[in-house]
Amino acid sequence: MTSVFSAEGKNLPCTVIEAGPCVVTQIRTVEKDGYAAVQLAYDEIKEKHASKPLKGHFEKAGTTPKRKLVEFANDFPKELKLGDVVTVADLSEGIKWIDVTGTSKGHGFQGVVKRHGFQGVGGQTHGQDDRLRHPGSMGASSWPSRVFKGMRMAGHMGGDRVKVFNLEVIKVIPENNLVVVKGSVPGAKGSYLILED
Repeated sequence: MTSVFSAEGKNLPCTVIEAGPCVVTQIRTVEKDGYAAVQLAYDEIKEKHASKPLKGHFEKAGTTPKRKLVEFANDFPKELKLGDVVTVADLSEGIKWIDVTGTSKGHGFQGVVKRHGFQGVGGQTHGQDDRLRHPGSMGASSWPSRVFKGMRMAGHMGGDRVKVFNLEVIKVIPENNLVVVKGSVPGAKGSYLILED
């Protein structure tokens, strides 16, 4: 993340996203596929790292192999054809708010204090020398004699698909395919994101 100053002089926290150039690698139609969509590819890779089926797929579009393939509903402002390059300049007109989808940072197996904000069992008195970050009691009494489903417990944290709605677009830099949005986006530095208006 970084920050920029607004016209009023406020310091706004923001994230810079590189959004393109993306190549159209497939056009889905209702007649052939049952739905209308456009497949975009991003982030070039070496040819030796692409499988043979993918190489053929990219050759049809007249481009080199890419790392990331994503389908979008076919509601782009202009008609797209196979092999067209989509940049920020094509989509930036009039867009003030966007939704950003990504994979959140993985934290591995975490306890209840970090994962759910529990306070632990209590102070270090009454002989409790190793219970500070434990969950405490979690079951009921003789009925139902089990732990209810959905009980907040220790477990795998992060690595989930997260969508953040209505992030304000502060600035668009078309020559570098950059979009500057207000606030944070899900995922670590360098991870892939999907931007939708």
